[in-house]
Amino acid sequence: MILFNPKLHNRKYSDEKTKNLMQKTIDFLEAKGLKSIKKDWHEKKWNFDFVEFMKENQAFATLMTPKGYGPEDSRWDSYRNSAFAEITGFYGITYWYTFQVSMLGLGPVWLGSNEEVKQKTVRLLQEGRVFAFGLSEKEHGADIYSTDMMLYPQADGTYKANGDKYYIGNGNEAALVSTFAKMADTGEYVWFNVDSKHPNYELIKNTVNEQNYVSEYALHDYPITEADIMEKGDKAWDNMLNTINFCKFNLGWGAIGMCTHAFYEAIDHAANRNVYGKWVTDFPHVRRLFVDAYSRLCAMKIFSERAIDYMRSASADDRRYLLYNPMVKMKVTSEGEHVINHLWDIIAAKGFEKEPFFEVAAHEIRMLPKLEGTVHVNMALIIKFMNNYFFNAKEFPALPKRMDTGNDDFLFNQGATKGLSSVQFHDYSIAYNSVNLPNVNVFKQQIEAFKAFLVKATPDKNQAKDIDYLLSLGDCFTLVAYGQLILENKPLMEVEDDLVDQIFDVMIRDFSKFAIDIHTKPSNSDKQKEMALGMIKAPVPNPERFNRIWEKEVYALKGQYKMNDE
Repeated sequence: MILFNPKLHNRKYSDEKTKNLMQKTIDFLEAKGLKSIKKDWHEKKWNFDFVEFMKENQAFATLMTPKGYGPEDSRWDSYRNSAFAEITGFYGITYWYTFQVSMLGLGPVWLGSNEEVKQKTVRLLQEGRVFAFGLSEKEHGADIYSTDMMLYPQADGTYKANGDKYYIGNGNEAALVSTFAKMADTGEYVWFNVDSKHPNYELIKNTVNEQNYVSEYALHDYPITEADIMEKGDKAWDNMLNTINFCKFNLGWGAIGMCTHAFYEAIDHAANRNVYGKWVTDFPHVRRLFVDAYSRLCAMKIFSERAIDYMRSASADDRRYLLYNPMVKMKVTSEGEHVINHLWDIIAAKGFEKEPFFEVAAHEIRMLPKLEGTVHVNMALIIKFMNNYFFNAKEFPALPKRMDTGNDDFLFNQGATKGLSSVQFHDYSIAYNSVNLPNVNVFKQQIEAFKAFLVKATPDKNQAKDIDYLLSLGDCFTLVAYGQLILENKPLMEVEDDLVDQIFDVMIRDFSKFAIDIHTKPSNSDKQKEMALGMIKAPVPNPERFNRIWEKEVYALKGQYKMNDE
């Protein structure tokens, strides 16, 4: 079974400490119950009870203390962090978000050069405190080059911090708020930390009408010493981007968890509802929507599981994770929106009701593609890898599945954030040629047609500057890399041929939609229009395969999970 089920807790772990923490987290949220979770959600009550649970069980200290700090068995392990993100996301973004923004806040600490701050952070983690990442500003949004937060040097060697930050999660309670700024005298970037309870820290408001606290805060002559500064100069800039590199990975796992919970609710509702003398699940269009939603959701998880391996095995000579990480953030979260849309089309008005979990999922799934850099920002990043991915492959050793207890050292030593266009990849066709399935073979034809378009109908210099044009090409490229990792993970997760072929049925249709979008671009030449049409293909129909997926994998989920409703 690919999908997470809290009643079974079917994920594998390499040590008992991790397994026990995950089980305790499930038990806490199950005991809290759906009615209580929904009541807090409707009342927009911050999750103090969950934070207290994490304190008592040393959740953050266990998950986010790298090796060399804290207890002897401390480690930063992206496999188990992903598991925690999936579990918390299953119960709602509130529980996931506190974890996610704390991880962001810790990134500049562990990437920084200040050992005193690191030791302080170890103590705060063991005290069960939460953290925050003070990056964005109201006036500048994603334009982080233009930060107005300033650190002013004083005659006695100390500093005063002045400025404001906007859209900062956990800014209401964080014991350590990593704050990104510029030195007022030199203009160089700097990371320093502040305490949300300090009198010179003004908590202005929650910027959103949500259960999460996404703060606006201001610093008014906040006193800073060298002991509070994590990094200065170019490395401060690199540490900011490198923090986002590994933290945005969690967004895909939050979407996977939330969509999984919504799926269980939707199949139970539809399978037990009779209209016009038929069970809802007997309607052909309902079965198609369910099978498509299930295929997309399984693909999200299969891809993301494999992307973990690339992140954990990364090195200065292997930076392939820089493609797959933003895809977990961008592609997987966008697929989550498709899953919820399919399910909502099935359950219709039920999706608006206040008692089910689905109301949470339908509302919160929209957030994830738009956080930690929009879909467009991440797609613009991904496009930089396209040439080397298709036309300049390099040999790499086979990459194993990484669920061991190692510390992900390289994440805190990623180096400079430039030179993305020089990153090389192994030959993607190795994965595609490892299987012989009808829809995978059709998809390979689409890949070849797309490559032919890039070579024979290459975008001209004006099109190459047109981000809208490039984003459409990026959609096709992303699907190729998405399918590659799904096929690589097929034997590792023992995914059956039927499901893989059904996943590629969906992907062929998506690729064709993207090809139509390229075809309709107003700047296209006649040759570009013609070659774009060559990418449009239809899946190979197989009613028997479809029915097996429906009966054995989708409809079989009926009655498998229902949250405690106390």
